[in-house]
Amino acid sequence: MTNAILGSSTTRRQLLTMAAVGGAGLFTVTGAPGARAAGQGAGTSGKSVLLTVLGTTDLHGNVYNWDYFKDAKYTDKSGNEIGIAKAATLIKAVRAERGADSCITLDAGDTIQGTPLAYYYAKIDPITKGSKHPMAVAMNLVGYDAAALGNHEYNYGLDTLRTWESQLNFPLLSANSVDWNSGEPVFKPYIIKTVKVPGEKPIKVGILGLVTPGVAIWDKANVEGRVKFPGIVEQAKVFVPRLKAAGADLVVVSVHSGMDTSSSYGDALPYPENAASLLAEQVPGIDAILVGHAHKEIPQRFVTNTQTGKKVLLSEPYYWGMRVTVMDLEIQKVRGQWQLVDSRATLLNSNTAPEDAQIASVIRGAHETVRGYVNSVVGTCLAEMPAATSCWEDTAAIDFINHVQADAVQQALAGTPDGDKAVLSIAAPFNRGAVIPKGPMTVKDVAGLYIYDNTLLAIVLTGAQIKDYLEKSAVYFKQVSGPGPFPSGDVTNAVTPEAPGGTPDYNYDVMGGLKNELSYDIDISRPVGSRISNLRYLGDPIETGRQFVIAINNYRQSGGGGFPHVTAAPVVYNRQVEIRQLLIDYVTAKGSIDPKDFASVDWRLLSGGNPISVIP
Repeated sequence: MTNAILGSSTTRRQLLTMAAVGGAGLFTVTGAPGARAAGQGAGTSGKSVLLTVLGTTDLHGNVYNWDYFKDAKYTDKSGNEIGIAKAATLIKAVRAERGADSCITLDAGDTIQGTPLAYYYAKIDPITKGSKHPMAVAMNLVGYDAAALGNHEYNYGLDTLRTWESQLNFPLLSANSVDWNSGEPVFKPYIIKTVKVPGEKPIKVGILGLVTPGVAIWDKANVEGRVKFPGIVEQAKVFVPRLKAAGADLVVVSVHSGMDTSSSYGDALPYPENAASLLAEQVPGIDAILVGHAHKEIPQRFVTNTQTGKKVLLSEPYYWGMRVTVMDLEIQKVRGQWQLVDSRATLLNSNTAPEDAQIASVIRGAHETVRGYVNSVVGTCLAEMPAATSCWEDTAAIDFINHVQADAVQQALAGTPDGDKAVLSIAAPFNRGAVIPKGPMTVKDVAGLYIYDNTLLAIVLTGAQIKDYLEKSAVYFKQVSGPGPFPSGDVTNAVTPEAPGGTPDYNYDVMGGLKNELSYDIDISRPVGSRISNLRYLGDPIETGRQFVIAINNYRQSGGGGFPHVTAAPVVYNRQVEIRQLLIDYVTAKGSIDPKDFASVDWRLLSGGNPISVIP
């Protein structure tokens, strides 16, 4: 079916017209001007040429429209479909429509982490030992021109990242991933793509890659002493002039950083996490920006550069291959030089397209191998443990994570100077859709509950610092009064300056002990900073000066989410054990688990001192 779409101009245009989402609406069944000569531009002299920039971002290891945690086709309430195989069909259709020679295909990062498929080829059958990464194979078949690094590219360490880079037929770009000592980029900062124009001098398109500086926090263990991450705007001010000096007629940036200025890590770094709009506003000479990282659907946005007064086009194509950005850049020769005279963008919806047959076929073996892995049974659970309500009430699913983490740390510290300290643990509700079923328990069940590749550490905090930590966590809740019942959306995911799109579930931490040791209330009728009450350990008010060992993941300990005290706290355990694997190993060793052994109501959500009711 893919070949039929690409072979018929009418069918192809119908697909692209149907797929268009918002923005400029660039496709009609009567076609669009080719990316070669497009005639005279209004008000200027010289030939007009249409260049098309195609973009994806945040693919996160998704090749097929498949949910490995459910072992079924991916579905959501909006009817989205995912995977690079579907996005590839749209990309190839646009190339066939516009002319492949005048299309540039980019990605804005976060490619090799996020699914069991990605995990398998990083950890189980690692590419560092000879296997081929399915995302490298798929992206090579698409024929990308370049990709910016995302923060998650660093999750598995530099050896895995360099191996993945070596398997690609196109460059990875990151002007602000620089050597710890020299300050020089450790990956290509940019490339210049030459586009031929019949009868005219070629157009040179500079393509610059940038990544959110948050890597310095989130993957500190992998990059400290080796790679630094200066600010996006700061590095662009260095490299855009270099691109211009090297002859670039246009500059397109692929940036793994959200559109709206904010930072989940607060002021822990001097550079914002999300800076794409600042980039357009503050750095002259940029014509268009492909945006990633924030997982938002933004077909088209223009930001005016404060120095030049020119409008810069930005577009963000959602995530997981759900959308493809199409940016049309109209270029005209003005006094002998190619210049941008007009720009526009739209998104294409992958749910309108079949999977690219070649990609679907080539990756099938790896896909089936991973399906076998995630369906392997590791033990038995004596009662169902759903995570659906974990964001507003204590659940056995989150207690399970905290229990296993605290148990591992307690055993490791036995006989050490910190072995007599009480051990507590934090965990976040990563996936409301996760369910540990009653009966056989598989790898995918655990992976669905703990979807990130975090490792376990332990730090020491005082009772007073624990209260500060929990107050920060309680920022997640909106302020409400009365007993409810409240729809969950009226209570959770509060908008803050650090999270203008709403505080994500992964930044709400639940703290607990091995069982029924720590307890506290969260009164969300109170203002932020004064919501935690009745904080007790073993039934007594917690002593402000008492020291506790806290089991914590590496993302949080390194500053992710901007929680207080953790980055400066003494680290007493760090064996680089993956938490997901720790959960799997715990179940395997036990054979069967009973939620009664670790589940307890450690915290309550209140309003005006009284329990509230929340409905999903």
